Amino acid sequence: MQSPCGKRHNRLLDSLPDDVRTRLTTHLEFISFPRGHELFQPGARIHHVFFPTSATVSLLHVMADGTSSEMALIGSEGVLGIPLFMGEDSARSRAIVQSAGYAYRLRGHTLNQEFDRAGAMQRLLLRYTHALLMQLAQNAVCNRHHSLEQQLCRWLLLNLDRVPSNELRVTQELIANMLGVRREGITEAAGKVKRAGLIEYHRGRITVLDRAGLEARACECYSVVKKEFDQLLPQASVL
Repeated sequence: MQSPCGKRHNRLLDSLPDDVRTRLTTHLEFISFPRGHELFQPGARIHHVFFPTSATVSLLHVMADGTSSEMALIGSEGVLGIPLFMGEDSARSRAIVQSAGYAYRLRGHTLNQEFDRAGAMQRLLLRYTHALLMQLAQNAVCNRHHSLEQQLCRWLLLNLDRVPSNELRVTQELIANMLGVRREGITEAAGKVKRAGLIEYHRGRITVLDRAGLEARACECYSVVKKEFDQLLPQASVL
């Protein structure tokens, strides 16, 4: 499940035993996702799960008035479509591609067959679900107790960990929507981080110049989430 270009690498799939991967390989479809593509919307039936390789996907909670904010970010360390193996067949949140890339698609029926074997796949997916819940909880705490500048640094680091370079294609307006804050607040916070020499931004692109400095400026929420996923996949550190 890996190619020289590195686009076929999903750490969850790669951590499975050889016999499980062999059973799944013929059922996996390798597909590309454009930026902005919607995988799930609240209430819609889920027919497939997705294992991102180079794409990153935001899970968004949508309010009654249509506004939304990001609950979690999923990349090559994860899977989308958790309700399917947790006994549900419909989505509870919106999933939208934030960074264009690739993913494996697997029919829900095939996944559940493997899950019901009560073997390695089941254990791994349940552990992953726990790690994702930790990310959801930590993000909620962060948004309530930490400064917008700290939240911005955390968000940039989580995204940076899931892309192959130190550059993110993202606008300040998008970041504001993801964090559920006003754009003016992000502009002010990004200006402080830029003046500190940690990032540079221009026309929808943010380049991280000093990762260590960015980590030092972020709150502890980033390291808590990182540690959780590192424990999930110790053989191939996810972040």
